[in-house]
Amino acid sequence: MKQDLEKNKKNAIAFYKMAYEGNPSKAVELYVGDVYIQHNPLVGDGKQPFIDYFERMAKDYPDKRIEFVRSVAEQNLVALHTHQTWPGDEEYVTMDFFRFDTNGKIVEHWDAMQQVPKESANANGMY
Repeated sequence: MKQDLEKNKKNAIAFYKMAYEGNPSKAVELYVGDVYIQHNPLVGDGKQPFIDYFERMAKDYPDKRIEFVRSVAEQNLVALHTHQTWPGDEEYVTMDFFRFDTNGKIVEHWDAMQQVPKESANANGMY
């Protein structure tokens, strides 16, 4: 089955935004397939550990913000490049990768995060 790349990008953003902003149960219900394989070492494998993690983040850090800078889709993968701002004005650049099943549901996740430094050796910025 051919992947709908634009739909996958929209769904990856909607999933991440919904979970990040405090409703991970609904995000999983709407956007996750039968399994959810997690590669972030801070989050347990499966749906419920994902829900638990994002519920805890919403409670502990209610003022965090996320901006989706760009999304890229290829075959069954979507990559999201984000800018996150956490309490204390800590800023992070993240790259998240989501694998979709043949039904257009998210089934696997990888990510990498880097804090935005106060100074840079170049003038190019993080985005």
